[in-house]
Amino acid sequence: MNRTLGAAGRLLARYLTRPIYGYEPIATSDPEQLRRTLRPCDVLLVEGNTRVSTAIKYLTQSTWSHAALYIGDALARDGDGSEPRALIEADLLEGVWAVPLSHYDHFHTRICRPIGLTEKDARRIIEAAIARIGQTYDLKNLVDLVRYLLPTPPVPVRWRRRMLALGSGEPTRAICSTLIAQLFQSVGYPILPRVETRPAPRPGCEHCVQEILHIRHHSLFAPRDFDISPYFEVVKPALAAGFNYKGLVWEKQPDTSLSVGRPA
Repeated sequence: MNRTLGAAGRLLARYLTRPIYGYEPIATSDPEQLRRTLRPCDVLLVEGNTRVSTAIKYLTQSTWSHAALYIGDALARDGDGSEPRALIEADLLEGVWAVPLSHYDHFHTRICRPIGLTEKDARRIIEAAIARIGQTYDLKNLVDLVRYLLPTPPVPVRWRRRMLALGSGEPTRAICSTLIAQLFQSVGYPILPRVETRPAPRPGCEHCVQEILHIRHHSLFAPRDFDISPYFEVVKPALAAGFNYKGLVWEKQPDTSLSVGRPA
């Protein structure tokens, strides 16, 4: 039975990872600029071009369908002069693996940087990510996430979580965004916690309140959550390198004369 389910899962994975014919994301960052800008523990969001990517983008109403963790040179080089494997991700076919940055040279990407993350916690996150290499992809988690995100069922969002099995339940399985969410939550770094406000009066401040953060289950995170998180900074390589629009070379000089017409 397990073998049959495994074979069916692999067939489904192959189908979902096929690129959409004629669709090609536009790379908005120069690959070398991207390399110079990335720092260890940055989250790299990717606009994918596969069937599953299209579904995730539709369900989350977001550009981003995939997330990978940048680990810098934490992995030893292969010794053959090849590019270092600087990204760790959970791939539908390959499971958790490390890939070179050039893997996404031709894709639209975004850097999300955890602000204030300590060096100690950054090392813990990277070490934990490397330890997960070789684990398998959690198709059950992907199905559950889709069920949670679907806008059509006549069930209030706050009740949908109770309907979920929250993945396969196996710690050796993950999907891209949940893997990274779990790594950050393991050191107490917030992504999109649920915020509860409680009265906390003190002398001279009767209406003071205290914010209590509640951790969301890591299996309910999608790639866009790192983009909209108030704790991750969006870093654009072209701006980080020092952007000066006056230094741009145009094929045809723009018309700098402004004509203001009279209102009709």
